[in-house]
Amino acid sequence: MLSKVFSKQKLNIYAPFSGIVNPLDQVPDPVFSERMLGEGVAILPVSGDVFAPCDGSIIHLATTKHAIGLRAGDGTEILIHIGLETVSLGGQGFTACVEQGDIVKKGQLLIQVDWDFLREKAINLVTPIVVTNSNEKKVNLIDTPQAEEGKTILMTVSSK
Repeated sequence: MLSKVFSKQKLNIYAPFSGIVNPLDQVPDPVFSERMLGEGVAILPVSGDVFAPCDGSIIHLATTKHAIGLRAGDGTEILIHIGLETVSLGGQGFTACVEQGDIVKKGQLLIQVDWDFLREKAINLVTPIVVTNSNEKKVNLIDTPQAEEGKTILMTVSSK
């Protein structure tokens, strides 16, 4: 009985920074636009660093600090990929504030980003936020044009 109650709970995934929300199919990278890594949205940032979109643990931090993965308590796995082709920067413009294995709370600072540096390097700043195990979950995207860090719910996730 209790397992049915808990399985119906929804996980809210909040905006990790402020910006303009775009559907994944508008991301100019087929890995994201064709949802090869999972369902989600993309944000074109206007400001701010990257904060935890929910409570969870850090399961992946790229050595170049351009991508970070979290696992929420319900098993939902979330990837935040900062910009496109940012791996080529070799970590320049990014300062990680957490390490793989850390437990984080919603709103906790994950990565400091020098957006101006990324712009100078002509990097596409669109940042996909995807549920990498969306094949195991029900992902409901929230239709919103703007995201405010820590306040705007981008998607809800529940068990299938």
